[in-house]
Amino acid sequence: MKRKKQSFTQKTFVMAIMAVFLFATFGCKEKAQKKEEVEVATEMESTPDFQISLAQWSLHKTFFGVESMDWGAFRKALDESPDDLLKGRDPMDFPQMAAEYGVNSIELVNTFYFSKADDMAYWTEFKKKCDAAGVSVGLIMCDALGNLGDANPDNQLAAVENHYKWVDIAKFLGAHSIRVNAAGEGTADEVAKNAVVGLSSLGKYGASKGINIIVENHGGHSSNGEWLSGVMGQVAMDNVGTLPDFGNFCIERGPDGCLNEYDRYKGMKELMSYAKGVSAKSHEFDEAGNEVNTDFLRMMKIAKESGFKGYVGIEYEGTKLSEDEGIKATKALLEKVIAQL
Repeated sequence: MKRKKQSFTQKTFVMAIMAVFLFATFGCKEKAQKKEEVEVATEMESTPDFQISLAQWSLHKTFFGVESMDWGAFRKALDESPDDLLKGRDPMDFPQMAAEYGVNSIELVNTFYFSKADDMAYWTEFKKKCDAAGVSVGLIMCDALGNLGDANPDNQLAAVENHYKWVDIAKFLGAHSIRVNAAGEGTADEVAKNAVVGLSSLGKYGASKGINIIVENHGGHSSNGEWLSGVMGQVAMDNVGTLPDFGNFCIERGPDGCLNEYDRYKGMKELMSYAKGVSAKSHEFDEAGNEVNTDFLRMMKIAKESGFKGYVGIEYEGTKLSEDEGIKATKALLEKVIAQL
């Protein structure tokens, strides 16, 4: 009788220990799962809809080492001896410079690297500089490569193929896009028709590399939001989109400034449907730190209402503040309005 009672007591004790062990095990798993869920939720909450990048053109005076540009001489030098244009800071330093502004993504401009298009050793070193600075390349702005809307098929093909190497560089650097221009000669309808052909052709190459081809409102017909959104609708490719710029809505310029300017807020709404980035153009600020030409809060509300999420690039082009001061002023303004959304 005593043995049976003792055996029963031992079994009860063992079962109790197992119950405690199982409770502790499942309790720990449940706590770990809840902790993981909280960490994921916190990470999602801490990733803002909008982040700030820095367009390299904001520092063009710094890299070119001049206060004003002779654009005729610039284009000639770009074709003949592009490195001679670089009389200032080394463009290789750009990743570290951006990091010093508290920015973790940069937008390159190909004209600072025109002689390096086939130099993969250079880009390997540049990538190391980015990694060291904790900076990623978001996109490459491409100029002076020919007109994608050229009416001459041979010239258009050459322009398309001139962009290939920059698509390849963008892929190597981990960028998501190259920015191109939908330019050409002729009426609005003629240029649109030709631009659709050029962008579609380049878009196919970009798609093969996983790179977006994005068009900025950058003068001429492209600064007409209705025109450019119409071109996008005709191209109808997932990797061909826009880079809406807050300020580039001048369709026609004269000696004394803009002769025909498109409504920037209307244009922004039209272009955001296809946007894969946003360029926050700035020139001048008032005493309160607001840009005098563009209502940044209104622009960012348009961007948010479109459903866009991603980087908004600082692109300061003013003369009243230094490039350094202008970049800081634009960043501060963007941070202020983003917090108000």
